[in-house]
Amino acid sequence: MGRKYEQLSLEDRCEIAQLQAAGRSVRQIAAALDRAPSTISREIRRNRSKLAYKPGSAQERTQARRWSGSRLEHDPDLRRTVLERLRRGWSPEQVAGRMARDAGCPVISYESIYRFIYAQIRRTKDYSWRLLLPRGKSRRGCRGRRGGSPASFIEGRVSVAERPPDVADRKTAGHWEADLMLFSKYGQAVLTIHERQSRIILAARPPNKVANRIASHLVSLFESIPPSLRKTVTFDNGTEFARHRALHRLAIGTFFCDPYAPWQKGGIENAIGRMRRFIPRKTDLATLPDKRFNVLVSAYNNTPRKCLDFKTPAETFSELLHFECESTSPLSRGRQRGGSLNQPR
Repeated sequence: MGRKYEQLSLEDRCEIAQLQAAGRSVRQIAAALDRAPSTISREIRRNRSKLAYKPGSAQERTQARRWSGSRLEHDPDLRRTVLERLRRGWSPEQVAGRMARDAGCPVISYESIYRFIYAQIRRTKDYSWRLLLPRGKSRRGCRGRRGGSPASFIEGRVSVAERPPDVADRKTAGHWEADLMLFSKYGQAVLTIHERQSRIILAARPPNKVANRIASHLVSLFESIPPSLRKTVTFDNGTEFARHRALHRLAIGTFFCDPYAPWQKGGIENAIGRMRRFIPRKTDLATLPDKRFNVLVSAYNNTPRKCLDFKTPAETFSELLHFECESTSPLSRGRQRGGSLNQPR
C-alpha cells in the first residue's frame, strides 16, 4: 500500500519471460519483481504474442500504445514556425534552443523535431524532407574522412603545440582558423576564416589556390578586423598556405596543425560543414553571384548556436567589437590610467 508505481522496463520484461519459461506462477513472478500480481497478469495478457510472451515484442507494443503522434502534427502554428526556421538553414537543435531562449522556457525538444522529420520520410517516402536537416541525410550517422597534406613544403612552419595557451579555451577573442572550402569543379574554392570565440566566419573567393593569391586574400580579410581581434591564425598543412608569413606584417602569429590532424582546427572544419548546406560541393562558383554569396555567408553568421547560448555569431562578434571600441575610447583609456582626462597629471 502506498507504493509508488513505475512502468515496467525492458529488463523487467526480460525477467518476466525467463521466470515464465521456468514455470513460475504469476504470484511468484510478482514476488520476484516486487510488483503487484495484477500488474504481472495484465502485462502478460496485453503484450503476449500468439505463441508466447516475448520481452522485445512486449516493449514495442507498450511504446506503440503510448505514442500519440508528434506535437508538430497536432499544433499547426508550432509546425509552421519550426519548418520555417529549418528552411532558413537552422538545425533542429538551433530551432529548439532559440525558441526556448525567446520564450524563456522549453517549447519543443530538438529530438522531437528530428523524429517528426524522419517519420515523414518513412511514412511518405518523400526524401525531400531530409533537405531540412543539417547533413541532408535520410538516416542518422556521419562518415569520417581522413585529411591533411605534407608539412615539409611549408617554410617557417610553427606547430600548433606552440600556440599561446589561451587559444584553446576560446575565452580570448582574436584567435582564428583558416581553410579552403573545395568544390567538385577543379580549381574552385572559398577561402574561409573562423574566429574561435564568436564563431563568426569571413570568406573570399580566390580565382585559384596559388599560395601567393591565397596569402593576398588572407591579408585583405584580416586588414578589415581591428588589430586587437587578430592575434593568431591556425592552418592545416595545405601548400596553399605556404606564404603564411605575409600575415606577420599584421602582427598575426601563424600556426599549423600536426600532419593528418585537421581536427586540431575543429572550429573551421565544423563551420565549413555547416556552410555546405548553403553552398553544396557540387555548386559551380562561376554561376554564383557575389551578392548571393554574401547573403549565404550572412545567413550562416545570423544562425543561432548552442555553444553561444543560442546567440548568433554576428551578435557575439558585434559585442566583441563594441567592447573593443569602449576599451579603446579616450574616456576608457583615461579611466584605465586611474582618473578622468580632465585631471592634471
